[in-house]
Amino acid sequence: VQLVESGGGLVQAGGSLRLSCAASRNIFRFNVMGWYRQAPGKEREFIARITPGGVITEADSVKGRFTISRDNAKITVYLQMNSLKTEGTAVYYCSTQDGSIWAYWGQGTQVTVSS
Repeated sequence: VQLVESGGGLVQAGGSLRLSCAASRNIFRFNVMGWYRQAPGKEREFIARITPGGVITEADSVKGRFTISRDNAKITVYLQMNSLKTEGTAVYYCSTQDGSIWAYWGQGTQVTVSS
C-alpha cells in the first residue's frame, strides 16, 4: 500500500490548508485512515482518524479547527485545517491501519505556520 500526501505549504497563523492523501489500492475502503504530525524535536502526534463508515475521532488540540474526511470513490482522505497556529508547524503524515496497527505511512508533507 502506498500513501501519498499533498497540500502542505507555508501559511500565516489563522490561515487554512487542506491536505490530501491518495492511497494506491482500494483496500482503503475497508481501512481506518488517519493523520498524524511530527514537529521538530517532538514525537509523532495523533491528529484524527476516520473509519470506513465515517466515524471520526479527533485529538482535543484540533477539535473545532481541523476536519478529517474521506472519499472512498477517489481513494483519498483529506484534512481540512482552519485557524492554524504556529505550533502546528510540522510534517503531516497520512496512515492506514492493518488490523489495529497503524501499519502504512506516507512520506509526509511539510506544513509551516508563520506568525
